[in-house]
Amino acid sequence: MKSKLFSRASIIGRLLRLPLDLLPEDLVVRILRGKMRGVRWVKGAGEHGYWLGTYEQRKRKAMEGLLRAGQIFFDIGANVGYFSLLAAKLTAPDGFVVAFEPLPRNTNFLRQHIGLNALEQRIKLYEAAVSDHDGTAFFDLGKSSAMGHIASQGQLEVQLLSLDSLIKSGEVPMPDVMKIDVEGAEFEVLQGAKEILAEHHPLLFIDTHARTAHDKSIQCLLELGYELELLDGKPLAESKEIIASWHKN
Repeated sequence: MKSKLFSRASIIGRLLRLPLDLLPEDLVVRILRGKMRGVRWVKGAGEHGYWLGTYEQRKRKAMEGLLRAGQIFFDIGANVGYFSLLAAKLTAPDGFVVAFEPLPRNTNFLRQHIGLNALEQRIKLYEAAVSDHDGTAFFDLGKSSAMGHIASQGQLEVQLLSLDSLIKSGEVPMPDVMKIDVEGAEFEVLQGAKEILAEHHPLLFIDTHARTAHDKSIQCLLELGYELELLDGKPLAESKEIIASWHKN
């Protein structure tokens, strides 16, 4: 009920949020709900739902039920760090998070959130986009800070990394769990991690943002032996929120 009250989709929700819009953008607040309750957050990092505890609740609750202490979590498309902080909390005390985010506006907030919560030793940030090869690419900023994506043309040139090559370099440990939310480049991320997926089978939380990327990503995961759980309750062809887990045949 509380989540519905605060929703911008309702008149009551919009009225309740009006005073929140008047708060200073640089105000440090504490997240109010879920297992991240009490975590420090910069109000101006994004929508109020981040710190009110109403942001992407299905995914948050699923992660709260599945992540374990000591696990290695890759946050691919980390944005301002909500799920990076959640993973750091859930995998404490000796788990580790590797966050990937190419947009400087977002990484600035992510670094603030890491510092505010004294997580410098638990979260490693790569200011880069994840793809199927190493290199550079243009980045379109999109309509909001959460909707930027790799494009043939764009306002920024960003670094590209493939996860297989990063693991081979020895810079980061092998992931147990990965969250992928990259605005249509999901298949490229999977292609650049095929050795990881085929040999180590990390649990995946994946959001798909375009039908072609969705179809190719699903086919790739099924061929690798993954089983799919649909978080949003839609048919597979229409679903956007998926948990993929590998089970030995």
